[in-house]
Amino acid sequence: MKQRDVRISKNNREIYGTLTEPDNMEKYPAVIFSHGYNGSGRDFEKMAEYLAEKGIAAFCYDFCGGSVNSRSSLATTEMTIFTEKEDLHCVAEYVKSMDNIDSGNIYIFGASQGGLVSALVTEEIKDEVKGLILLYPAMCIADDWNERFPNKEDIPEVQELWGMNLGRKFFETLRGFDVYKNIGAYKGRVQVIYGENDPIVSLEYMEKLKEVYSDMKLDIFKNEGHGFSEQGNRRVAEMVEEFVKS
Repeated sequence: MKQRDVRISKNNREIYGTLTEPDNMEKYPAVIFSHGYNGSGRDFEKMAEYLAEKGIAAFCYDFCGGSVNSRSSLATTEMTIFTEKEDLHCVAEYVKSMDNIDSGNIYIFGASQGGLVSALVTEEIKDEVKGLILLYPAMCIADDWNERFPNKEDIPEVQELWGMNLGRKFFETLRGFDVYKNIGAYKGRVQVIYGENDPIVSLEYMEKLKEVYSDMKLDIFKNEGHGFSEQGNRRVAEMVEEFVKS
């Protein structure tokens, strides 16, 4: 296994990521990991190492402005779902161009808010994505915030949430946005993983995905919430390996 840091400059932003690769020099499949709200690429380091040992490359990165601990550029108050979409587009383009990556075997993995972003981006590059894996994807984000701020004048300039400040643009860009009207054209395999005790995203959002995707499997983990235990994450890593190799 080998690792190296990567910096991608585009859209006047710099994206910091880590590529973890198998030792062999042949072409191998790759999984792109997108973290959740106020998370980072470090959240998937163990999964990346596990996959590299199994012959699968992993690219973990920090969304620009996606965390108070982000190693990428941009203030958290400038981040929106749509700036994160731009970041993932840049990352996917970079990974696809790498010599050792099998460009026909690229998989997108997204957790929570990163799951929402991953689903949206996969729609736009659907012919380049072999499979999509969503870990408790936060398909509820637009609904939750539009309910919280029903009128444009209700939106504050800055809103603190879970130790991170969001700017007005985050909420304004979600007004009238219906995620389910923006996904579903992707016909590849989709694996959704969800914790039965999730307090953030209700099961109905996962069930609704079944109506959207033509080839989707939903696995519900017992005794897990929004953010899995070490044991749960190990099982997720094994499922990702199986998904890529099947």
